[in-house]
Amino acid sequence: MNRIISAVIAAGLAASIPLTHAATKVTIGTVNNGDMVRMQGLTKEFEKAYPDIDLEWVVLEENVLRQRLTTDIATKGGQFDVMTIGMYEAPIWGEKGWLEPMSSVPESYDVDDIFPSVRNGLSVDGTLYALPFYAESSMTYYRTDLFEQAGLEMPEQPTWTQIRSFAKVLHEPEQGQYGICLRGKAGWGENMAFLTTMVNTFGGRWFDENWKPEFTGKEWTSAVNFYVDLLSNYGPPGASSNGFNENLALFSSGKCAMWMDSTVAGSFVTDATQSEVTDKVGFALAPTQITDKGAGWLWSWALAIPDSSNAKEAAKTFIYWATSKEYSELIAQRNGIAAIPPGSRQSTYANQQYMQAAPFAAKTLEAMSLADPNNSTLKPKPYIGVQFAAIPEFQAIATQVGKLMSGALAGSMTVEQALKSSQKITTREMKRARYYR
Repeated sequence: MNRIISAVIAAGLAASIPLTHAATKVTIGTVNNGDMVRMQGLTKEFEKAYPDIDLEWVVLEENVLRQRLTTDIATKGGQFDVMTIGMYEAPIWGEKGWLEPMSSVPESYDVDDIFPSVRNGLSVDGTLYALPFYAESSMTYYRTDLFEQAGLEMPEQPTWTQIRSFAKVLHEPEQGQYGICLRGKAGWGENMAFLTTMVNTFGGRWFDENWKPEFTGKEWTSAVNFYVDLLSNYGPPGASSNGFNENLALFSSGKCAMWMDSTVAGSFVTDATQSEVTDKVGFALAPTQITDKGAGWLWSWALAIPDSSNAKEAAKTFIYWATSKEYSELIAQRNGIAAIPPGSRQSTYANQQYMQAAPFAAKTLEAMSLADPNNSTLKPKPYIGVQFAAIPEFQAIATQVGKLMSGALAGSMTVEQALKSSQKITTREMKRARYYR
């Protein structure tokens, strides 16, 4: 009994003693791409430097992440303190007042070191609403050994017609080798990011000058038929389920002769700890066709703070750290200099050690410099964006269109049916949004 009484007294005394200040919890929503997984792996390094901040991670597949973040910020749910978003969301959400402005960045951070095209893509009227973790365009990855064995030569910028001819020669499914891997997984940032750039090169666009969709026109029809034919004949089984991560795994394991995707994959396909073809990878610009406009996309995965966060200062501390030059130095020490998050800082590409160590760096820089969100289609367009249209309605529209394109690739509908349905859905949504009657 005495022990029980003593325990109760002790508990009461403990409750009356002021506690030390509890650490601020920062909840981060991010995508399950390799660079973000590396970032999560450095949690202890951050918390060692900032012991008053605890990081909590929510790492999700791209489509799921986008849905969760969009719902949370639109409803002011407050589930996240840091959101991983991009050049589509940042200006739209920033203008709505949904994001905390990045207006008090420390001088030591060196905002001017960020490439102007990346800063502009994450800003509204000169105000940044997110800081870039990395930035990217798209390019062509190919197996130099297979090309040499077949007597083929990859141009600096191939045409899609040339790509198809290469895929036909290199497709050996009985050997587990496929001519080409491309995104087929439904999603406005998955298959539609890739497919839009292909359509651009075929002379197409999402909307004409009067915001009317053009899915049933000759450009979309030619491009989507080409895409479905190419992957159906020379791609891996189940291509309609493959997004960035799935194709990265296929290419890195030696199963794809060619792959067109994000420039950020360069550090992974050339990393001997993650790739079986590290010394057999060549790099070229993304394919063109009747025009080179819009062949390579422009994107940044960036970190932003929702206005609903109750830990804004702590969240800013984390974002400054994760997107800083010092973070890049930490990655270089831990994973090698070629693993530095690419595409966002000019100083990275001024570093000759990086340029020599990263065989993909020069082509990444060239691809990003060619990507122009304002001039990415052969015919005039009313929207900004290479692989997306920077209007609030685009996400919902392109999500539905992505499902239809994936269905055409899977064979559950014809290309004509998918395009007609896309035209109908998009026209309806644009009318609802009062772009026209």
